[in-house]
Amino acid sequence: MGGSHSREGLDLSDSSDDEVEEEEEEQYDDVSDHPTSSSSGTDRKTLTPTSISASLDEVDAKLKALKLKYPSQSPDLPNAVKLYLHIGGNTPKAKWIVSEKIAFYSLVKTCKMDGGDEDEDDGEGGGGSGSQLFWVLKVGSKIRARVSTEMQIKMFGEQRRVDFVCKGVWAMKFFRDGDYRSFVTRFQDCLFENVYGLKATEENKVKVYGKDFIGWLKPEVADDSMWEDAEEGLWKSPQARSTNDLMEEFEEAATNGGIQSLALGALDNSFLVGDSGVQVVKNFSHGIHGKGVHVKFDSGGYKGGATPKKGLLMKAETNMLLMSPLKDGKPHATGLHQLDIETGKIVTEWKFEKDGTDITMRDVTNDAKGSQLDPSQSTFLGLDDNRLCQWDMREKRGMVQNITTASSPVLHWTQGHQFSRGTNFQCFATTGDGSIVVGSLDGKIRLYSRTSMRQAKTAFPGLGSPITHVDVTYDGKWILGTADTFLILICTSFTDKDGKTKTGFSGRMGNKIPAPRLLKLTPVDSHMAGVDNKFHGGQFSWVTENGKQERHLVATVGKFSVIWNFQQVKNSSHECYQNQQGLKSCYCYKIVLKDESIVESRFMHDKFAVSDSPEAPLVVATPLKVSSFSISNKR
Repeated sequence: MGGSHSREGLDLSDSSDDEVEEEEEEQYDDVSDHPTSSSSGTDRKTLTPTSISASLDEVDAKLKALKLKYPSQSPDLPNAVKLYLHIGGNTPKAKWIVSEKIAFYSLVKTCKMDGGDEDEDDGEGGGGSGSQLFWVLKVGSKIRARVSTEMQIKMFGEQRRVDFVCKGVWAMKFFRDGDYRSFVTRFQDCLFENVYGLKATEENKVKVYGKDFIGWLKPEVADDSMWEDAEEGLWKSPQARSTNDLMEEFEEAATNGGIQSLALGALDNSFLVGDSGVQVVKNFSHGIHGKGVHVKFDSGGYKGGATPKKGLLMKAETNMLLMSPLKDGKPHATGLHQLDIETGKIVTEWKFEKDGTDITMRDVTNDAKGSQLDPSQSTFLGLDDNRLCQWDMREKRGMVQNITTASSPVLHWTQGHQFSRGTNFQCFATTGDGSIVVGSLDGKIRLYSRTSMRQAKTAFPGLGSPITHVDVTYDGKWILGTADTFLILICTSFTDKDGKTKTGFSGRMGNKIPAPRLLKLTPVDSHMAGVDNKFHGGQFSWVTENGKQERHLVATVGKFSVIWNFQQVKNSSHECYQNQQGLKSCYCYKIVLKDESIVESRFMHDKFAVSDSPEAPLVVATPLKVSSFSISNKR
């Protein structure tokens, strides 16, 4: 299938009120069920023609509450909103419909999602056992959702509107600007409390984030000078997205069973790691295409048991390290196999061992972004839950090679907060010079220089969600972390006391750390992606040359490959960032939609970008097929 784009439906303008004015009069002609701000103490019978002595002020107040003959007057009701439901998905017939002309929302604490409200509390009085209670958003009788990032809430300040997901896509439109801002502030405080188990006080926020991250606490006062004030590139607005500049070049079936991962090469070939072997494909400027060469594991002496989940290219892309999990569902492995691609044989079975004891690794990667092109490279990096090390294949049994000291390479992070059970590393990546970025279960992202893996130079706080994948630009200035419901883009550049520009890999960033940007799906697209689908594998486009800048970001969720324009995301004046409270979020992207869940989406090496395209082709792999897409220069 080809490219697809996201649709949020129509703007929620006040003009829609006129279309349903008669409906509204009929629906709310019984005011006894709807409290007003002025209580007259008079029931509906006093509004009959015979009750001519009734106060004109009382009549006027009731009419205003009903919005009868006052279409431009906002109802003076506490926590009142107009509730919309989005129907039609992202088809051409998608639209918003009015669900309730006047609905009432509340944010309450409870210990259960279903059932009655007897355990609920408004939070003002403490709410009992804090460890069991959590905040829930209720809107009328239709919506009851735990306050979390899974709601994918999106704010439209200029429309006094918030969209969110709760077994469907909803929008609440507020009648006054102050009501809108009050809700957003309170929702964010409730979210903080649900995530961290602490009330959203300034003291607790500093405790969670650290005093150096004032820009993450209060983005409005953050120093954003390091973010490029880039010119608008492609996709100038969410409504301007189209599929015309995403051109599918190739799609073909895999010949090696179900595809588990991609191993893209920067030279002649790339590789599809599958259930039964490795399929060799040819690299072209318009994508990858099968060569018909298939290295079968059973003919090469592969004894890994479980299917390899990852292939790491080395030695000028003539060798591949194949890593298999110890158990299904767990990423940890006790060793790996070295495949000689030229002969198609497994030449060595390596074992992870430290001081005579078997250990496991959850991930491996190259020493630096371009080191797979080095024919003499014999070392690579390994990561486990609480361990970061370098392995050297020149040793007989693959013993750990310590870079700086003779002490143990097992690293336990002891600085900062909330690390009573260790670092809980999840993923890592390297820059062009070999600096290392590591993501953790608690959401923290740590930066290590290439000369020391014992002490992080910088540790960015988590936002409450585990970092499942991490990438970094070749120059080390930008980090992309993947969480289940969003991507986080971090700028590592800062100016030291001598006025020199550095990155967080080489020095302490101090208290002028720029606030990050969040990359999210719109609530409509998030709902279409499915409740069980999560972001994975967020990557920059692939550059291995100093002075070149990555152009795009890509991540996968369900059947979607989602592409952001990197230049646009960095643009501080980009329209997505206007009228937002809290950390700024970008919703401008393109979607490649496939007919089955996507295993991996990655851009080819920059050398395969051609003159009529601003980017090297995007390769999208599903279990049974692999496709290549090119992005044209159209604006």
